[in-house]
Amino acid sequence: MIILSEDFQRFVLRAGRVVERALSENVDIYTDYIGAGDNEDTNDERSHARLSLNRIFYDERWSKNRCITCMDWSTHFPELVAASYHNNEESPNEPDGVVMVWNTKFKKQTPEDIFHCQSAVMSTCFAKFNPNLILGGTYSGQIVLWDNRVQKRTPMQRTPLSAAAHTHPVYCLQVVGTQNAHNVISISSDGKLCSWSLDMLSHPQDTLELQQQRPSKSIAVTGMAFPANEINNLVVGSEDGYVYSACRHGSRTGVNDVFEKHLGPVTGISTHYNQSSPDFGHLFLTSSIDWTIKLWSLKDTKPLYSFEDNSDYVMDVAWSPIHPALFAAVDGSGRLDLWNLNQDTEVPTASVLVEGAPALNRVSWTPSGLHVTIGDDTGKLYIYDVAELLAQPSRDEWSRFNATLNELKMNQSDDV
Repeated sequence: MIILSEDFQRFVLRAGRVVERALSENVDIYTDYIGAGDNEDTNDERSHARLSLNRIFYDERWSKNRCITCMDWSTHFPELVAASYHNNEESPNEPDGVVMVWNTKFKKQTPEDIFHCQSAVMSTCFAKFNPNLILGGTYSGQIVLWDNRVQKRTPMQRTPLSAAAHTHPVYCLQVVGTQNAHNVISISSDGKLCSWSLDMLSHPQDTLELQQQRPSKSIAVTGMAFPANEINNLVVGSEDGYVYSACRHGSRTGVNDVFEKHLGPVTGISTHYNQSSPDFGHLFLTSSIDWTIKLWSLKDTKPLYSFEDNSDYVMDVAWSPIHPALFAAVDGSGRLDLWNLNQDTEVPTASVLVEGAPALNRVSWTPSGLHVTIGDDTGKLYIYDVAELLAQPSRDEWSRFNATLNELKMNQSDDV
């Protein structure tokens, strides 16, 4: 009875985690503070590498044969990353959807939390203002909510599968707003946008159908992003290759601008984080199956630039959270690229081919901007260290980026 009691289970779970962290902290007690030690050469090599593999997160049972569909970082604990996983076709009896929370601070090999779901999880995010709650958007169209304070691995709450909510896969999920006024925004692949309150997942607070004007048909949304500090305006990428800007409320509700298209479905979309001067909040990037990445401004429906260095599907793209001109991209051939637009717009500044050349599906920066995480199609989550010279912006980076943008605009008008 004692062993089965909830208190005992909770104690063992908590103590187990603590002991595991203690055992995995591999501290070198023989550090020589006088001489340089024997590791001089290897350290030198690493510091020269612009991208070096730090570690791989993989759980033999839960990661195997599952494609990583989404990643999100905790705002309360910047070392925690949640990753969502698609179903494993080779084990039909296991739950279709899995979300795992990994800890990048400790060297331990196991996840902090493992959550399950009946349907494959296509998108996930931490409930920004509540450190205990994690949301998932599923293939069936349900939004599910897990709580890490409970022993249960299955969702605490889920939205209904009805015409009032989503009935198509949810690839887009984000918490927007402030501590006292925030909503969960989700878009399913039939173009339906729902806004939810975490207190009531039984019914969306409001819904919006994202439709093309001419001809009038719903947009098959594959990705969305909100510009920095924005809760009303957003950009979405679609299966037909077009990018749209849309508005949730006000006189211009619905789709406003249609951006020139990619030649294949848009796979990733990322808005610029920057709010300092000069303001680059209007910039965003898209990646596509047409082998290109495009740089856009909300002020112009033509792309500012198209990056065409890849020779495979570009699956995802992400701006650096600290450097105005730096972004990361991953493709289907196992390549991770870092582009510093202040240095070059023709070729990436740093590239690395992941061992085994797996198809890379997702890329994300750690909140510090010093590491890049990538997820592949076999369930592995890689963390790469970015050399400080590359990751940290110098003081004139903003003005240089402004000059780079002006140059790109000039070239764009020359091409017309």
